[in-house]
Amino acid sequence: MKRNRYPHPDLNTLPEDIKSKILEVQEKAGFIPNVFLTLARRPQEWRAFFLYHDALMLKEDSGLSKGDREMIVTATSAANHCLYCVIAHGAILRIYEKKPLVADQVSIHYSSADISDRQKAMLDFAMKLCKLNAEIEDNDFDTLHHHGFSDEDIWDIGAITAFFGLSNRMAIMSGMQPNDEFYLMGRIPKTKI
Repeated sequence: MKRNRYPHPDLNTLPEDIKSKILEVQEKAGFIPNVFLTLARRPQEWRAFFLYHDALMLKEDSGLSKGDREMIVTATSAANHCLYCVIAHGAILRIYEKKPLVADQVSIHYSSADISDRQKAMLDFAMKLCKLNAEIEDNDFDTLHHHGFSDEDIWDIGAITAFFGLSNRMAIMSGMQPNDEFYLMGRIPKTKI
């Protein structure tokens, strides 16, 4: 198995704001996703990365659901061959959509996945921007408008695609590996006690 090309910094040596955020994520998730530690080796870049990440992925006033956003990340990360993001965001996608198979379907062939026509149109646009960005034209916007997306929603689709293009490349370059915990998340429904 591959290993990170850049060792994780000691959590106790990190600036307090970063350490605090990482511990908050650990408390919520039960583990520390490797992206938080890998990028923490450069605190200023870590802050900028997660500030933009949160602005896109935690946005409240968007026509995109949390599942939609994770679908974009999963599909485009697969196109960019980013194992870390496919596995990590696929896990989050499974949880948001409450469908244990959806991430695998979206990452392999989203056009035949168990998703809505609206989501397929969204992913058509995201994939075109990811792989054939010079071919984006007004017709692409018309198609999304037809499916109920506003211009601001289309901006969100584009911004998420672009941001995770950067994220994918950083994960690949650094040799970032998915945490084992991600592989099972959202696959087996939790039983109620």
